[in-house]
Amino acid sequence: MLPQEPASKSGTAAAKPSLLSPASLHAKAPDVYKAQFTTTKGDFVIEVHRDWAPLGADRFYNLVKNGFYDDTTFFRVVPDFMVQFGMSGNPKIEAAWGNARIKDDPVKQSNTRGRISFATGGPNTRTTQVFINFKNNRGLDSQGFAAFGEVTEGMDVVDKLYGGYGDMQDMGGHGPSPGRIAAEGNAYLVKYFPQLDRIKTAKILP
Repeated sequence: MLPQEPASKSGTAAAKPSLLSPASLHAKAPDVYKAQFTTTKGDFVIEVHRDWAPLGADRFYNLVKNGFYDDTTFFRVVPDFMVQFGMSGNPKIEAAWGNARIKDDPVKQSNTRGRISFATGGPNTRTTQVFINFKNNRGLDSQGFAAFGEVTEGMDVVDKLYGGYGDMQDMGGHGPSPGRIAAEGNAYLVKYFPQLDRIKTAKILP
C-alpha cells in the first residue's frame, strides 16, 4: 500500500527509556502546534492541526517531543511523489514501536503539496512512519491517508532532500530495505546509503 512504509555517523544512539515504552507516551497534543526539524539540508517547520486528524496529531506530538525522530533518515525519497521517514536508527526502539498501532483517522484534508500524513501497512496500522507530499497527491485521500499537518516553513529544504536512490528496492528503486533498517539501524544506512539526508533533531516549538 503506498506510501508504506535514519543515519548517524557514529552508529546507534542509546535508547531513551521513554522510547522503549510506547504505551507511556500518550499526551494529548495542543489544538495547533509546530514542530521544527533540523536536517542535513537545513530546517523546516510543520504546523499540525489536531482537528484534521486527532489520533495522528497526538502520536506525532509524542514522537517529536520525546526525541523519536532525532538521528533518523529520510529513507524513502521519491522525486515528484513524496519523502518518507520515521524508522528509528536504533533497532531496539524500532522493535518497541513495531506493534504500537493507532486507529485510522477519517480523511478530512487532502494530500496536497507540503502536507504530512502517516504511512500505513493497511487499515489501523499507523505507528511512526510519516511522509511529506512533494506534489498534490489527492489520489492518496481515497486510500485512507489522513493529512494531519503541513510544512509552513522550509519546503525548499524538503525539496532538496537527496532522492538519487529512488524508491525502495521492493518498489523498483535502489533505496534501502525497511527490513534491514529495522534489524540493523543506522549502521546499515551509513554503510550502504551514505548520501541520504537525515534528521539531526526535531522539537516542538513554544
